[in-house]
Amino acid sequence: MDTLTTLFSTAQQTLFEAVVQPLVFAAGEGGLLEDAFDATGWLLVGLLQLAVLLLVIAPLQRWRPVEAVTDRPEIRTDVLYTLIHRLGLFRLALFFTLDPLADALFGALRAEGIGTFHLDQLWPGVTDLALVSFVLYLLVFDFVDYWIHRGQHHWNWWWSLHALHHSQRQMTMWSDNRNHLLDDVLRDTIMVLVAQAIGVGPGQFVALVAFTQLSESFQHANVRVWFGRVGERLWISPRFHRLHHSIGLGHESPLKQTTATTGGSKDVPPPSVGARLGGHNFGVLLPWWDMLFRTGNFEYRFDPTGIRDQAEQGRDYGRGFWRQQWLGLKRLAGRA
Repeated sequence: MDTLTTLFSTAQQTLFEAVVQPLVFAAGEGGLLEDAFDATGWLLVGLLQLAVLLLVIAPLQRWRPVEAVTDRPEIRTDVLYTLIHRLGLFRLALFFTLDPLADALFGALRAEGIGTFHLDQLWPGVTDLALVSFVLYLLVFDFVDYWIHRGQHHWNWWWSLHALHHSQRQMTMWSDNRNHLLDDVLRDTIMVLVAQAIGVGPGQFVALVAFTQLSESFQHANVRVWFGRVGERLWISPRFHRLHHSIGLGHESPLKQTTATTGGSKDVPPPSVGARLGGHNFGVLLPWWDMLFRTGNFEYRFDPTGIRDQAEQGRDYGRGFWRQQWLGLKRLAGRA
């Protein structure tokens, strides 16, 4: 861990001095050097992630794909989403908009004597070890992410934004960041507040986000891979997450229909997504929360992906970045 940290810090310093710092001075923003150095860390993480995507996950998709690639323009749009997020453009926008508000909020709380709880100091000598604290923070973040994901599939207003993510019929390793920007703002705001509340350091936060994003990219990959009966219950696989994107199964909860002969009930699929939001497999990294709250589906199957009203009724979720963003806002306003 220390060796990796040293290597990353050296690379960050080199990239900052060679590229970022001259650009900051050229723009006349010398007062932002410290923030620019932090941004260089995000940029470096994004470049490393893209390298893993292209050198590791892409060959896996070619080796054992679930389905043939038939819609390359739609995938290119997903690549654009990935570049916006992984190269720090989205985070740069947050820096100038939401970060100052979060800093002001926690600054005011500290001024009132309300300090930050440091989870890594829970058990001195153990939880302050780098790897142990990383795992602890990962568990907390994943638990919060699970409930955020449940919310995205529970409330109609939030689903109107999150539906963009599920509208990809040609799911690949690029599909993780295919989200409405407002949906990302909501999720990232919650995660930043949680990070501040439990005392996650800036370096730890970068590592946690990077690790999570890379795992999510693999989960979305067009690859016929599962981890076996035991492994599927330890870490989320592409098979497990593809079920979450399955038409109907991934975004709907079955309705109970009383049978005339027995008086019992059986599960029947709703006629459209508006019948009842819900679904299965909401976990982001760990399937444990789906197992605990009984939302997991461990069937071995690789279904077509998309949304029921999109597949059956031809509802338009947009092609191209700006069209998708605009339609998301219209759905939120009840006009699409």
